[in-house]
Amino acid sequence: MAKVTVMEYERVVKLVDGKVKEVLGAGRHRYRRRRTHLHRVDMRPRWLTVPGQEVLTADGITVKVTAVLLVTPIDPVADLTARQQGGNDVYIATQLALRLAVARQTVEALMESRLDLGAEIQGPVREAAGRVGLELDEFLVRDLMLPGELRRAFADVLLAKQRGKAELEKARAEAASLRLLANTADLLEKHPSLLELRTLQAAENGELKLVIKK
Repeated sequence: MAKVTVMEYERVVKLVDGKVKEVLGAGRHRYRRRRTHLHRVDMRPRWLTVPGQEVLTADGITVKVTAVLLVTPIDPVADLTARQQGGNDVYIATQLALRLAVARQTVEALMESRLDLGAEIQGPVREAAGRVGLELDEFLVRDLMLPGELRRAFADVLLAKQRGKAELEKARAEAASLRLLANTADLLEKHPSLLELRTLQAAENGELKLVIKK
């Protein structure tokens, strides 16, 4: 009898005469070496990167999209028997889902909803991962790159919007200050004694300055 030690983070698929017999968990196991083959599967989560690909938007603009996925093996038998390289299925499913999602939107709509793009295409990617014994834990669109000229144009638009907001806030502050002055003047006009009282308070606090001209 032979012995095999299975680490906590892995599982071992035991095949006898080429057929799956059982899955060995963490610990030490005995097995008959003759006619038996052992296949180790690392069960730890891992990141997969889908390299940037150029995709056409609904208005004919080419954008470059890169995605990253966090997957965890959950079925060691499927990992062994479903595909020779199961990760390729996930890559292809991700590429196709990205192309379809991007092609349905204009570049302006895509820029506004880019943070939600990952959630939109998780369904088909999750299905593809499940077929090869993987569970999709997280899906992120890491990069969404525009052509150089369009990128500069969007930056100019964003800068103009920020300047407009700043000017609007400045105008609001000035309007609020003018309303306060108008209210104060109206109050003093109706109650002149308040001005005398405020003058006395300023004198007591040392805020009142007298200028004597020769």
